[in-house]
Amino acid sequence: MKRLGIGVIGCGNIASTYLRNAALFPGVELRACADMQPEAAQRRASEYGLRALGVDALLAAEDVDLVLNLTVPNAHFDVSMAALSAGKHVFTEKPLAATAAKGRRLVAEAKQRNLAIGSAPDTFLGAAGRLARRLMDDGAIGRVVAGTAFMMGRGMEHWHPSPQFYYQPGGGPVLDMGPYYVTMLVNLLGPAKRVMALSTIGQAERLITAPGPNSGTPFPVGTPTTIMALIEFASGACVTLGMSWDVFRHSNHPIELHGTEGSLRLPDPDTFGDTVGLSRRGDPWQELPTAETLHGRANWPYDAPDRANYRMLGVADLARSLRDGTPVRASGELALHVLEILEGILSAGVSGSAVTLPESGVCPTSLSEAEAAALQNA
Repeated sequence: MKRLGIGVIGCGNIASTYLRNAALFPGVELRACADMQPEAAQRRASEYGLRALGVDALLAAEDVDLVLNLTVPNAHFDVSMAALSAGKHVFTEKPLAATAAKGRRLVAEAKQRNLAIGSAPDTFLGAAGRLARRLMDDGAIGRVVAGTAFMMGRGMEHWHPSPQFYYQPGGGPVLDMGPYYVTMLVNLLGPAKRVMALSTIGQAERLITAPGPNSGTPFPVGTPTTIMALIEFASGACVTLGMSWDVFRHSNHPIELHGTEGSLRLPDPDTFGDTVGLSRRGDPWQELPTAETLHGRANWPYDAPDRANYRMLGVADLARSLRDGTPVRASGELALHVLEILEGILSAGVSGSAVTLPESGVCPTSLSEAEAAALQNA
């Protein structure tokens, strides 16, 4: 089988995860990398045996079939559009673009050029997401009526040496972490149709306590740090979504779904594995671990594994779709609908009014265990 040649643009911290995991999937092959800082590209090239190129040279390279866009969020649109214009398929880190309007332009451009576009997160394709989807499709909890999803913590300034950008428009917990949670919900429940929200800024100013040259430096906060939202899905399910960087400690589970036949409990959707909980008609929780299954094994961080991180799985699935003519699961259409939901939540938090979302029929095809195994045995 012809391998899909990958050119990486953006050689920051997240790039190391993708580059390391590429070796797991024989359907893809790393060819080149580029970065605005040539020394960063050269460093990654030396680590993984790639060619370090300028961005224009990478876009022109004949052996690069797909551009893996790992730049900062505000650059996603420009880099992805340039790649599509150069005739390359695209897979981008989340979000698809800084705004839904730009996301729609990317999806339309890819369609017009008959190119594939995919986007992170692909965590819903991991072992826990596959198990949860299988249980849902088998009717284990019946028709979902209600649910909750919570991502709560104290933010970034205690570990990130320059966290200011997280707290400005375009950042915040909704756009930074929301894609993981909402993508998982859409994977399990289908498209959403309406959102409502309340938002607030917990602290007008934050203090950097992470080690580094900025330690002890205060900075202003320019975007909501706590948002409580309600998502209404086309299926009729209503899910409360709480996202906050103003919480010291809590005991909420990342995701719970409650249906006419039982309840389902999911682990952190920012990881690929961990334990899924199932309660049938009020029975005690049945714990269903995925740590010993494909894409559920703890492998990150590499020096002290405590979670599953298989970023590149979505790229491998996109390569399969190009080979077999089947739909992309971590698709641009899915990422666009998630972005529309998140943008709607932010808008509702400001206005206090419900936001009706653009109609969407998106729902990724489930990934079977056999298909997941085939991605690593292509």
